[in-house]
Amino acid sequence: MHDMVIRGGTIVDGTGRPAFVGDVAIDGGRITVVGKVAAQGREEIDATGHLVTPGFVDIHTHYDGQATWDPVLAPSSWHGVTSIVMGNCGVGFAPAAPDKHEWLIGLMEGVEDIPGTALAEGMSWGWESFPEYLDALEKMPRTVDVGTHVPHGAVRAYVMGERGARNEEATPADISAMARIVEEGLNAGALGFSTSRTMLHRAVDGEVVPGTYANRDELLGIGEGLARAGHGVFEMASDLNPCAEEFAWMKDVSIQTGMPVSFALLQSPLDDEGWRDQLARTDAANAEGAKVTAQIALRGTGVVMNWRTTAHPFITRASWKAIAEKPWAEQLAALKDPAFKAQLLADPAERPEIENGLTDILLHGWAMQYPLGDDPDYEPAREDSVAGIAERYGRNPEEVAYDLMTADEGRGFIYLPILNYADGHLDHVRELLHHPSTVVSLSDGGAHCGVICDAASPTFMLTHWTRDRSRGERIPVELAVKRQTWDTAAMYGLDDRGRLIPGLIADVNVIDYDRLRLNKPYIAYDLPAGGRRLLQTAEGYVATVKSGVVTFREGQHTGAVPGKLIRGPQAEPLRQAAE
Repeated sequence: MHDMVIRGGTIVDGTGRPAFVGDVAIDGGRITVVGKVAAQGREEIDATGHLVTPGFVDIHTHYDGQATWDPVLAPSSWHGVTSIVMGNCGVGFAPAAPDKHEWLIGLMEGVEDIPGTALAEGMSWGWESFPEYLDALEKMPRTVDVGTHVPHGAVRAYVMGERGARNEEATPADISAMARIVEEGLNAGALGFSTSRTMLHRAVDGEVVPGTYANRDELLGIGEGLARAGHGVFEMASDLNPCAEEFAWMKDVSIQTGMPVSFALLQSPLDDEGWRDQLARTDAANAEGAKVTAQIALRGTGVVMNWRTTAHPFITRASWKAIAEKPWAEQLAALKDPAFKAQLLADPAERPEIENGLTDILLHGWAMQYPLGDDPDYEPAREDSVAGIAERYGRNPEEVAYDLMTADEGRGFIYLPILNYADGHLDHVRELLHHPSTVVSLSDGGAHCGVICDAASPTFMLTHWTRDRSRGERIPVELAVKRQTWDTAAMYGLDDRGRLIPGLIADVNVIDYDRLRLNKPYIAYDLPAGGRRLLQTAEGYVATVKSGVVTFREGQHTGAVPGKLIRGPQAEPLRQAAE
């Protein structure tokens, strides 16, 4: 008698091998048999006609605050994710001097668009050092396992105070102290170190993340902390400017420490072939002995816009500003009023106080903005853009955008893929999915609450890339599963998960592949203090199993919370003959 048997499913085991029909037996939270299981299970799941996959491993999330109060960790857990890695992009909440709590919240709010009021109300703190933060995380059971990086921004501010927060140059003593903190965090169980080197990442006061201008000495010095600890991914978001210099130090950090260095690779509309240069530089560094990996997104990276999201095309117009702080019911009534609509459309778009390269495409980029309906299309054609619709019907694109967002009682959405969609299709992503130096990442689960909901990426991977794509070639379901299970787990040395192999943790999804679909995003005010976030559900997840326990059935939480804190790399148990 087994604890659980998942019977008769089409097993896609995460290794990339061809799918096959069989059973999965689970005992004591581990997989014990994969193939034909004769014995019964105390609990049985009929997977006939369904996919059976490992639980998904999402390595780029920002649940650092939410993980201290929320055991469910939606929306990632709604999409088959059973393990997450947070603390990316150099932002997080440890180490935390007692007088820096509010500052760290402001940093996270500005960079990751997580409501500061929600963080302030939801987090109870109770830690100062990074090991103490891990101890606090360990106290709460969850639906998923969580691991984290040591974030550069918090470390720099802790060591250097205001000098660090203002991005002043670190002294040798500062660098040594930062390296010791990173080493201490890794020895306590952190999975890596993260930093930000992009001008887009700013705190609520407009200052860039501490570490944005860190020089080579600081970066290599902190790398020594990873080397002494003997494990850890060096993760970063970067503008890669200048590209050659960034790759030079990334290569050196990886070679000197022996650790992987990971950076975000996204196609830019300003240089639509720049990603090829970055990929070539990645391969060149690895040919010299480095371990550099490009983090890739599965679709266009940008914003989802609605009257109640953080940004929309009319946000700088006087008529909108006049109602921006009013209750939603009053806003909707005004938006439905033809006179108000005429006035708002007649108002000029004012320039925002802080401008960047995104301003024009947000306020006027109608050819890059697309309707996002009940069956969300994340690879739309140019003729289906706001500009295309306006041209087709002889209308003003501003009026088209207004009507799209006002539809469905103000629940309409516009999708603006700023990055990764310069060609108007995703052919380059398919190429990246086949490249050995890339890893699926950048879901930003738990972050950018008012502009994106890319935590649904695992479901998008299966629906779009293996089944529904019509504007180009698809990929095999075996590759799609491997890319977000074994490959992502292996990146962080989590060799105890990510495959359906005897001895590994029993993290499993049972998926009705034919019925699997992404639903339209929606806005919820369910964070502490009524904080807002964009959410997106899915249909077709028959069951999600975490460590041998069913956590979700048909998208509904069962109440089970078997998830734990991941402390450091996890060795693969001894193989059994059933593999």
